[in-house]
Amino acid sequence: MKLSGKSTYTQFIKDKSRELGFDFCGIAKAAFLEEEAPRLETWLRQNNHGQMAYMANHFDKRLDPAKLVEGAKSVITLLYNYYPHQDICQEGSYKVSKYAYGEDYHFVIKKKLQTLIHLIREEIGDVNGRAFVDSAPVMERTWAKKSGVGWIGKNSLLLNKQQGSFFFIAELIIDLELVYDGPIKDYCGTCTRCLDACPTDAITQPYVVDGSRCISYFTIELKEAIPQEYKGKFKDWIFGCDICQDVCPWNRHARPHKEPAFEPSEELAKMKKNDWEEMTEEVFRKIFKRSAVKRTKFAGLKRNIKFVGEG
Repeated sequence: MKLSGKSTYTQFIKDKSRELGFDFCGIAKAAFLEEEAPRLETWLRQNNHGQMAYMANHFDKRLDPAKLVEGAKSVITLLYNYYPHQDICQEGSYKVSKYAYGEDYHFVIKKKLQTLIHLIREEIGDVNGRAFVDSAPVMERTWAKKSGVGWIGKNSLLLNKQQGSFFFIAELIIDLELVYDGPIKDYCGTCTRCLDACPTDAITQPYVVDGSRCISYFTIELKEAIPQEYKGKFKDWIFGCDICQDVCPWNRHARPHKEPAFEPSEELAKMKKNDWEEMTEEVFRKIFKRSAVKRTKFAGLKRNIKFVGEG
Protein backbone atom coordinates (compact mmCIF):
# COMPACT_ATOMS: atom_id res chain seq x y z
CA MET A 1 0.00 0.00 0.00
CA LYS A 2 1.35 3.41 -1.01
CA LEU A 3 1.85 6.25 1.47
CA SER A 4 -0.59 9.16 1.34
CA GLY A 5 -0.77 12.72 2.63
CA LYS A 6 1.69 15.64 2.45
CA SER A 7 2.88 15.25 6.06
CA THR A 8 3.45 11.51 5.64
CA TYR A 9 5.35 12.05 2.37
CA THR A 10 7.49 14.76 3.96
CA GLN A 11 8.36 12.69 7.02
CA PHE A 12 9.17 9.66 4.85
CA ILE A 13 11.59 11.71 2.69
CA LYS A 14 13.31 13.23 5.73
CA ASP A 15 13.65 9.84 7.46
CA LYS A 16 15.07 8.17 4.34
CA SER A 17 17.52 11.02 3.70
CA ARG A 18 18.88 10.54 7.23
CA GLU A 19 19.19 6.78 6.67
CA LEU A 20 21.20 7.50 3.50
CA GLY A 21 23.68 9.57 5.50
CA PHE A 22 22.51 13.12 4.81
CA ASP A 23 22.92 15.33 7.87
CA PHE A 24 20.14 17.80 7.10
CA CYS A 25 17.10 17.87 4.86
CA GLY A 26 14.98 20.95 4.21
CA ILE A 27 12.13 21.51 1.74
CA ALA A 28 11.08 24.68 -0.05
CA LYS A 29 8.19 25.41 -2.39
CA ALA A 30 9.39 25.38 -6.00
CA ALA A 31 8.82 28.90 -7.34
CA PHE A 32 10.56 31.53 -9.43
CA LEU A 33 13.44 33.11 -7.45
CA GLU A 34 12.29 36.68 -7.89
CA GLU A 35 14.67 38.25 -5.34
CA GLU A 36 17.67 36.49 -6.83
CA ALA A 37 17.19 37.69 -10.41
CA PRO A 38 18.58 41.25 -9.97
CA ARG A 39 21.29 40.02 -7.58
CA LEU A 40 22.55 37.41 -10.05
CA GLU A 41 22.33 39.89 -12.91
CA THR A 42 24.47 42.44 -11.03
CA TRP A 43 27.03 39.80 -10.00
CA LEU A 44 27.41 38.67 -13.62
CA ARG A 45 27.50 42.22 -14.98
CA GLN A 46 30.41 43.00 -12.63
CA ASN A 47 32.20 39.98 -14.14
CA ASN A 48 32.57 38.33 -10.73
CA HIS A 49 32.41 34.96 -12.46
CA GLY A 50 35.66 35.57 -14.36
CA GLN A 51 36.16 32.84 -16.98
CA MET A 52 33.43 30.64 -15.51
CA ALA A 53 31.25 31.27 -18.58
CA TYR A 54 28.81 28.54 -17.51
CA MET A 55 27.68 30.82 -14.66
CA ALA A 56 26.12 33.18 -17.22
CA ASN A 57 24.40 30.38 -19.14
CA HIS A 58 20.81 29.25 -18.55
CA PHE A 59 19.90 32.38 -16.57
CA ASP A 60 16.19 31.50 -16.65
CA LYS A 61 16.80 27.91 -15.54
CA ARG A 62 18.80 29.10 -12.51
CA LEU A 63 15.82 31.10 -11.35
CA ASP A 64 12.91 28.84 -12.27
CA PRO A 65 12.90 25.18 -11.13
CA ALA A 66 9.93 24.46 -13.43
CA LYS A 67 12.32 24.89 -16.37
CA LEU A 68 14.36 21.98 -15.00
CA VAL A 69 11.48 19.73 -13.93
CA GLU A 70 8.07 20.13 -15.52
CA GLY A 71 5.38 20.81 -12.94
CA ALA A 72 7.98 21.26 -10.15
CA LYS A 73 6.33 21.66 -6.74
CA SER A 74 9.13 21.06 -4.22
CA VAL A 75 12.87 21.63 -3.94
CA ILE A 76 14.42 19.24 -1.42
CA THR A 77 17.84 20.36 -0.18
CA LEU A 78 20.18 17.82 1.39
CA LEU A 79 23.47 18.47 3.17
CA TYR A 80 26.22 15.84 3.29
CA ASN A 81 29.13 16.36 5.67
CA TYR A 82 32.71 16.09 4.39
CA TYR A 83 34.67 17.48 7.36
CA PRO A 84 37.72 15.18 7.71
CA HIS A 85 38.90 13.28 10.77
CA GLN A 86 42.37 14.69 10.21
CA ASP A 87 43.63 17.79 8.43
CA ILE A 88 46.27 16.28 6.15
CA CYS A 89 47.37 19.68 4.83
CA GLN A 90 49.68 20.73 7.61
CA GLU A 91 51.94 23.78 7.59
CA GLY A 92 54.99 23.29 5.43
CA SER A 93 53.22 21.25 2.76
CA TYR A 94 51.02 22.15 -0.18
CA LYS A 95 47.31 22.19 0.53
CA VAL A 96 44.22 20.84 -1.18
CA SER A 97 40.66 21.65 -0.16
CA LYS A 98 39.14 19.24 2.36
CA TYR A 99 36.31 18.40 -0.02
CA ALA A 100 38.84 16.80 -2.38
CA TYR A 101 40.56 14.46 0.11
CA GLY A 102 38.63 11.39 -0.98
CA GLU A 103 36.49 10.18 -3.85
CA ASP A 104 34.76 12.76 -6.06
CA TYR A 105 31.58 13.77 -4.23
CA HIS A 106 29.57 13.85 -7.48
CA PHE A 107 29.72 10.04 -7.72
CA VAL A 108 29.13 9.37 -4.02
CA ILE A 109 26.16 11.69 -3.55
CA LYS A 110 24.52 11.11 -6.94
CA LYS A 111 24.14 7.40 -6.05
CA LYS A 112 22.42 8.32 -2.78
CA LEU A 113 20.07 10.75 -4.54
CA GLN A 114 19.14 8.12 -7.09
CA THR A 115 18.36 5.73 -4.25
CA LEU A 116 16.21 8.38 -2.58
CA ILE A 117 14.23 9.05 -5.79
CA HIS A 118 13.75 5.29 -6.23
CA LEU A 119 12.41 4.98 -2.66
CA ILE A 120 10.05 7.94 -3.17
CA ARG A 121 8.62 6.36 -6.33
CA GLU A 122 8.35 2.96 -4.67
CA GLU A 123 6.51 4.22 -1.57
CA ILE A 124 4.62 7.27 -2.86
CA GLY A 125 3.97 6.59 -6.54
CA ASP A 126 4.71 8.08 -9.92
CA VAL A 127 6.78 11.13 -8.91
CA ASN A 128 8.65 13.02 -11.60
CA GLY A 129 11.93 14.59 -10.50
CA ARG A 130 15.63 15.14 -11.01
CA ALA A 131 18.67 14.95 -8.75
CA PHE A 132 21.33 17.66 -8.76
CA VAL A 133 24.80 17.70 -7.23
CA ASP A 134 26.53 20.84 -8.41
CA SER A 135 25.80 19.59 -11.91
CA ALA A 136 23.18 21.93 -13.40
CA PRO A 137 22.09 25.56 -13.21
CA VAL A 138 20.55 25.28 -9.73
CA MET A 139 21.06 28.03 -7.14
CA GLU A 140 21.76 25.51 -4.42
CA ARG A 141 22.66 27.91 -1.60
CA THR A 142 19.53 29.99 -2.22
CA TRP A 143 17.35 26.89 -2.04
CA ALA A 144 19.22 25.69 1.06
CA LYS A 145 18.52 29.04 2.72
CA LYS A 146 14.84 28.95 1.70
CA SER A 147 14.49 25.46 3.13
CA GLY A 148 15.94 26.44 6.52
CA VAL A 149 19.01 24.16 6.60
CA GLY A 150 21.26 27.19 7.05
CA TRP A 151 21.87 30.81 6.13
CA ILE A 152 24.25 32.32 3.58
CA GLY A 153 27.32 33.67 5.34
CA LYS A 154 29.45 36.70 4.56
CA ASN A 155 31.79 34.41 2.57
CA SER A 156 28.72 33.50 0.43
CA LEU A 157 28.79 29.88 1.68
CA LEU A 158 25.95 28.12 3.45
CA LEU A 159 26.37 28.08 7.24
CA ASN A 160 24.59 25.72 9.57
CA LYS A 161 24.31 26.48 13.30
CA GLN A 162 24.85 22.86 14.35
CA GLN A 163 27.78 21.93 12.11
CA GLY A 164 29.26 24.89 10.26
CA SER A 165 29.88 24.89 6.51
CA PHE A 166 31.83 21.79 5.47
CA PHE A 167 28.94 20.28 3.52
CA PHE A 168 28.12 19.25 -0.01
CA ILE A 169 24.73 20.59 -1.05
CA ALA A 170 22.43 18.46 -3.20
CA GLU A 171 18.87 18.92 -4.46
CA LEU A 172 15.92 16.89 -5.61
CA ILE A 173 13.38 18.88 -7.59
CA ILE A 174 10.12 16.94 -7.75
CA ASP A 175 6.52 17.47 -8.87
CA LEU A 176 5.10 16.44 -5.49
CA GLU A 177 3.64 18.90 -3.00
CA LEU A 178 5.13 18.57 0.48
CA VAL A 179 5.15 20.39 3.82
CA TYR A 180 7.58 23.30 3.43
CA ASP A 181 10.21 24.56 5.86
CA GLY A 182 10.94 28.27 6.25
CA PRO A 183 14.24 30.16 6.28
CA ILE A 184 16.15 30.76 9.51
CA LYS A 185 17.84 34.00 10.60
CA ASP A 186 21.39 35.04 9.74
CA TYR A 187 23.75 34.34 12.65
CA CYS A 188 26.90 36.01 11.26
CA GLY A 189 26.33 39.10 13.41
CA THR A 190 29.20 41.61 13.33
CA CYS A 191 31.87 38.96 12.63
CA THR A 192 34.17 39.70 9.68
CA ARG A 193 36.77 36.94 10.12
CA CYS A 194 36.28 35.54 6.62
CA LEU A 195 36.70 38.98 5.01
CA ASP A 196 39.78 39.74 7.12
CA ALA A 197 41.43 36.38 6.41
CA CYS A 198 41.02 36.17 2.61
CA PRO A 199 44.53 36.73 1.22
CA THR A 200 43.33 37.80 -2.25
CA ASP A 201 40.49 40.07 -0.99
CA ALA A 202 37.97 38.00 -2.94
CA ILE A 203 35.21 38.82 -0.43
CA THR A 204 34.76 42.38 -1.66
CA GLN A 205 32.03 43.19 0.86
CA PRO A 206 29.92 41.12 3.25
CA TYR A 207 27.96 38.50 1.26
CA VAL A 208 29.63 39.38 -2.07
CA VAL A 209 32.48 37.27 -3.45
CA ASP A 210 34.38 38.20 -6.58
CA GLY A 211 34.83 34.66 -7.87
CA SER A 212 37.54 35.81 -10.26
CA ARG A 213 39.80 36.74 -7.30
CA CYS A 214 39.26 33.54 -5.30
CA ILE A 215 42.13 31.05 -4.83
CA SER A 216 39.72 28.23 -5.71
CA TYR A 217 38.99 29.93 -9.02
CA PHE A 218 42.67 30.42 -9.84
CA THR A 219 43.66 26.85 -8.95
CA ILE A 220 40.68 25.03 -10.50
CA GLU A 221 38.72 27.11 -13.00
CA LEU A 222 41.33 29.37 -14.61
CA LYS A 223 42.89 27.63 -17.59
CA GLU A 224 45.58 30.18 -18.41
CA ALA A 225 48.52 31.56 -16.38
CA ILE A 226 47.72 32.83 -12.88
CA PRO A 227 48.17 36.65 -12.74
CA GLN A 228 51.53 37.63 -11.23
CA GLU A 229 49.89 40.17 -8.91
CA TYR A 230 48.74 37.22 -6.76
CA LYS A 231 52.25 35.83 -6.29
CA GLY A 232 52.93 34.96 -2.66
CA LYS A 233 49.25 35.22 -1.63
CA PHE A 234 48.13 31.60 -1.98
CA LYS A 235 49.40 30.37 1.43
CA ASP A 236 50.40 26.98 -0.09
CA TRP A 237 46.94 26.22 -1.53
CA ILE A 238 47.30 24.35 -4.85
CA PHE A 239 43.74 23.02 -5.28
CA GLY A 240 40.86 25.01 -3.86
CA CYS A 241 41.06 26.95 -0.59
CA ASP A 242 39.44 26.56 2.84
CA ILE A 243 40.69 29.75 4.52
CA CYS A 244 37.31 31.49 4.84
CA GLN A 245 35.81 28.29 6.28
CA ASP A 246 38.69 27.47 8.61
CA VAL A 247 38.45 30.88 10.32
CA CYS A 248 34.63 30.82 10.62
CA PRO A 249 33.59 30.50 14.29
CA TRP A 250 30.64 28.27 13.32
CA ASN A 251 33.07 25.62 12.11
CA ARG A 252 34.10 25.00 15.71
CA HIS A 253 31.00 22.79 15.64
CA ALA A 254 32.12 20.78 12.60
CA ARG A 255 32.10 17.03 13.25
CA PRO A 256 34.08 14.42 11.28
CA HIS A 257 32.12 12.77 8.47
CA LYS A 258 31.14 9.07 8.45
CA GLU A 259 31.70 8.47 4.73
CA PRO A 260 34.49 5.94 3.99
CA ALA A 261 34.69 7.17 0.37
CA PHE A 262 35.82 10.59 1.61
CA GLU A 263 38.88 9.26 3.45
CA PRO A 264 42.18 10.31 1.83
CA SER A 265 44.36 7.60 0.31
CA GLU A 266 47.48 6.67 2.24
CA GLU A 267 49.63 8.19 -0.53
CA LEU A 268 47.80 11.54 -0.41
CA ALA A 269 47.93 11.71 3.40
CA LYS A 270 51.72 11.30 3.33
CA MET A 271 52.49 13.86 0.59
CA LYS A 272 55.25 16.34 1.40
CA LYS A 273 56.25 19.38 -0.65
CA ASN A 274 58.94 17.56 -2.57
CA ASP A 275 56.50 14.70 -3.39
CA TRP A 276 54.15 17.24 -4.98
CA GLU A 277 56.97 18.93 -6.86
CA GLU A 278 58.39 15.66 -8.19
CA MET A 279 55.01 14.11 -9.03
CA THR A 280 54.80 12.37 -12.40
CA GLU A 281 51.67 12.09 -14.52
CA GLU A 282 51.53 8.39 -13.69
CA VAL A 283 51.47 9.11 -9.94
CA PHE A 284 48.89 11.88 -10.49
CA ARG A 285 46.59 9.43 -12.31
CA LYS A 286 47.00 6.81 -9.59
CA ILE A 287 46.40 9.06 -6.57
CA PHE A 288 43.59 11.14 -8.09
CA LYS A 289 41.90 8.42 -10.15
CA ARG A 290 38.47 9.05 -8.58
CA SER A 291 39.18 12.45 -7.07
CA ALA A 292 37.86 15.95 -7.81
CA VAL A 293 41.52 17.02 -8.17
CA LYS A 294 41.39 15.45 -11.64
CA ARG A 295 39.56 18.61 -12.76
CA THR A 296 42.81 20.58 -12.91
CA LYS A 297 44.46 17.88 -15.02
CA PHE A 298 48.13 17.11 -14.41
CA ALA A 299 49.41 20.21 -16.25
CA GLY A 300 47.09 22.49 -14.25
CA LEU A 301 48.19 21.06 -10.91
CA LYS A 302 51.87 21.40 -11.88
CA ARG A 303 51.18 25.02 -12.88
CA ASN A 304 49.65 25.66 -9.45
CA ILE A 305 52.54 23.99 -7.61
CA LYS A 306 55.08 26.03 -9.58
CA PHE A 307 53.21 29.30 -8.98
CA VAL A 308 52.85 28.66 -5.23
CA GLY A 309 56.34 27.19 -4.83
CA GLU A 310 57.95 30.24 -6.38
CA GLY A 311 55.84 32.61 -4.30
